[in-house]
Amino acid sequence: MPDPKYNSVTVARFINHLMQRGKKSVAEGILYRALDIVAEKTKKDSLEIFDLALKNVAPVLEVKSKRIGGANYQIPVEVRMPRKMTLAMRWIIGVARLRKGKPMAEKLAEELITASKREGEAMRKRENIQRMADANRAFAHFA
Repeated sequence: MPDPKYNSVTVARFINHLMQRGKKSVAEGILYRALDIVAEKTKKDSLEIFDLALKNVAPVLEVKSKRIGGANYQIPVEVRMPRKMTLAMRWIIGVARLRKGKPMAEKLAEELITASKREGEAMRKRENIQRMADANRAFAHFA
């Protein structure tokens, strides 16, 4: 089901990832305030910034462990679309939660803005996973 304010399924899924202890109305309030802050700071459509941030943070490749002949190999695997979005949402929310000294809406807004510019901790996390997949490309034939 799409969310009531933006009529977007992606925003509804983000709210569900943001929610803790079943408090959906609190999560909705946080995300809507964050999107308002994003619109205020960037002077652009907040939903476009939100979608761009998710697209930038979503990984293309990840590594999966596979045991072959007594050895564990990190095998690079292409990430499917639903998992891409889930990982991107999880990383953005996780990084925003780790920031200190501000309300969650402000931390989330800052992380969305930096991710839309291809910067920040969530992008660094994506790049580390990409780098690991590239380093283990030699084991791709085990997939």
